[in-house]
Amino acid sequence: MNKMEKAMVVLLGIALGWYIFTQKGAQSAQREESVQRPAVVANSVRPGPVTSVASAVPVIAPELPSVPEEVVTLENGELRLELSTWGAVVKKATLKKYAQKEGAVGEGNPPVEFDFSDSPLGQLGDVIETYAVVSKSESEVVFSNGARTRKVSLGDNYLVTYEDSFMEKETTLSLGSMTMGSSKNDLLSVDSWAQNAGKGKEGVIHHCEGDSPLKIYLAGGISGGCSGSKRADGLPRRAKVEYPGLQKWVALKNRFFVTALVSSSAVNRGFSAVIVRDTTSSVYRPESVSARIDISNPSGPGAVKSVFYMGPKKQALLWKLGMKDVMEFGMWRWICYPLVWVLNVFNSAIPNYGVAIILLTILVRLLFWPLTHKSTVGMKKMQEIQPLMKEIQAKYKDNPQRMQQETFALYREHKVNPMSSCLPMLIQIPVFIALFNVLRSAVELRYAPFLWIGDLSEPEGLFAAWFPFGGLNILPILMAATMALQSYLTPSTGDRKQQQMMMVMMPVMMLVMFYSFPSALSLYWTLSQAVSIVQMWLIRRAAKKN
Repeated sequence: MNKMEKAMVVLLGIALGWYIFTQKGAQSAQREESVQRPAVVANSVRPGPVTSVASAVPVIAPELPSVPEEVVTLENGELRLELSTWGAVVKKATLKKYAQKEGAVGEGNPPVEFDFSDSPLGQLGDVIETYAVVSKSESEVVFSNGARTRKVSLGDNYLVTYEDSFMEKETTLSLGSMTMGSSKNDLLSVDSWAQNAGKGKEGVIHHCEGDSPLKIYLAGGISGGCSGSKRADGLPRRAKVEYPGLQKWVALKNRFFVTALVSSSAVNRGFSAVIVRDTTSSVYRPESVSARIDISNPSGPGAVKSVFYMGPKKQALLWKLGMKDVMEFGMWRWICYPLVWVLNVFNSAIPNYGVAIILLTILVRLLFWPLTHKSTVGMKKMQEIQPLMKEIQAKYKDNPQRMQQETFALYREHKVNPMSSCLPMLIQIPVFIALFNVLRSAVELRYAPFLWIGDLSEPEGLFAAWFPFGGLNILPILMAATMALQSYLTPSTGDRKQQQMMMVMMPVMMLVMFYSFPSALSLYWTLSQAVSIVQMWLIRRAAKKN
């Protein structure tokens, strides 16, 4: 392995390591500063000299009405809603197609539920008003309390619409809450689309990063994507964070699901979020996040229509709502979007996401095949002319300029490009990072089985009772082995001992890094290297025939 090849290997390791591990948290100095004092942040994403304030908040239960509560149910093929006459709000939403545990929805494995008991979805203001049911169908219910009529409609694609005949000039609208899962790969975060996202532009704000005051209270797992604090020192059990400023939409999300205020005819003037942390965890871990939207009618009290989304973090659905950035693909979105589409196309043809990942891997490798073929042939030629290069180095060791001239002349004579071996690796960095983004939080992979793997979105975790670190994960071990074999087969022009050292160091580093990652990522990387090994074997075989 020559110096340039080594540099590219190190660059790949640094790039991947930097990208993955910077998702884990803010710098410790920043975290300690945030923990030692309440977060009072001048935020550039909001117009005017406003500040956001985070503070501990006591638990104050609202006064319940004396009139008995009546629960009304709306249902379609995707959602079942339980609405209460106390506030004409949604207290529980059931996602009928998504199971709570591994396996299909059925007896003993109920569907996923959003429990909004502590923060009902659609609650107006702080006072719980009593309503009566005026009319009801399977997908629509009309409430009235004399002063206001509220119609709640359940639509397709996990949409719920509230239509209020009268709303005060200024009030708050509850967005419900979102809880964090038990997986170490899970996350809990808040996103919003700010009308002023800095420099006069609008855009999405991921509140688990940047300068958002919510940042230290939100967190992501090993591959979650959030960058919240991992320390609980000094952080209250419940923290309230105010985030004023015009917003287009606001979303609460965990790794696979979203609750969002998609749109409203009232003006969204910002929101306040309450984050409750898990006090049983030895490190900081948020348990739930709820939010209330500050809304106003500029022309005074009147009718307001608001649309909510309660469903999976699925690209096709969020794209239609103008909320595709909730997927948090970042600067690699231009690669991520087509990758998700291709993955779903393969799964529709052969309904198994493990097979879909294999087909996607083969497709990616085929697209890179000409480039990697040229690169491998180039490295082979570099290896062949290595004795001639050593002669030049020995002959012109006292004349570096002449040595360089003769070296480039040698390259031209043998039609060798020393940079050709680096290009495929550089191009694959954004592709791998894009796949990392896609596979870490694709709801399609949630509980998706493949061969011995029960859930492609999690590590394999075999024989957890007998093995440390959550069980035996075979794919990361295979990945390390194929990486070592690939390194061994790669033509080298450098020192043999250094190559042997890299054959050990890189696989071990990647094994440690990937061991707790979703098995879908290890499946892709292992198969990708296996295809590369086959390609190298074919090139060697062709070279021997010639």
